[in-house]
Amino acid sequence: MSLHISIDEKAPVAESVLMPGDPLRAKFIAENFLEEPVRYSEIRNMYGYTGRYKGVPVSVQGSGMGMPSMGIYSWELFQDFGVQRIFRIGTCGSFDADIQVGDTLVSIAASTDSNYCHMFGLNGTYAPSCSFILLKKVMEASDRLNIPLKAGNVLSSDHFYESDPDWWKPWQKMNVKGVEMEAAALYANAAFLGREALAILTVSDHFVTGDRATVEQRQKNFTDMMAIALDAATA
Repeated sequence: MSLHISIDEKAPVAESVLMPGDPLRAKFIAENFLEEPVRYSEIRNMYGYTGRYKGVPVSVQGSGMGMPSMGIYSWELFQDFGVQRIFRIGTCGSFDADIQVGDTLVSIAASTDSNYCHMFGLNGTYAPSCSFILLKKVMEASDRLNIPLKAGNVLSSDHFYESDPDWWKPWQKMNVKGVEMEAAALYANAAFLGREALAILTVSDHFVTGDRATVEQRQKNFTDMMAIALDAATA
């Protein structure tokens, strides 16, 4: 047991973990995708489950919103429970006219406006990036499942609401593909602790066109994202 994650001896945390931000999405994944899921943690209602997918142990753990919350849960999973790889599965906004609402976007690297990486005492600007091993597994899963992917640099921001409506345009000029709120902390923790991490994101809204995902798009494409992550986690 750690400060924020409990454990059930009947369902130890697996080496591969999927991390949605919403704990209720963790519950949905466990109940609809995993065989014989058991909830191992409910501290602060941040649910964690372990089950099997195609016979392979997999866990699903909510991360909460933002880098401080992701930083806590991913650190404890890596450090205290022996987790080897984490797939963040969540949503993002697109800055790229060629990446549409409903597309699945893989974060190769995570730019950030956060001070999270200052904790590591680096004398410079660190660029958090994904695991190449997991990226390869996800691309192979995409081919097997015939679900197309987009990939690129994504911004992990501390802010959901911005006072300047054009704040995103300088990031767009640097070919950053979209914005979310957790990947940079996950990637930094994984790098420091010698583990693997990758963020797989469904585009839910678009800064260029103003489009937003419908309920139907969210259901279908969120399921696509989960299927890719589970296939890669058990490959």
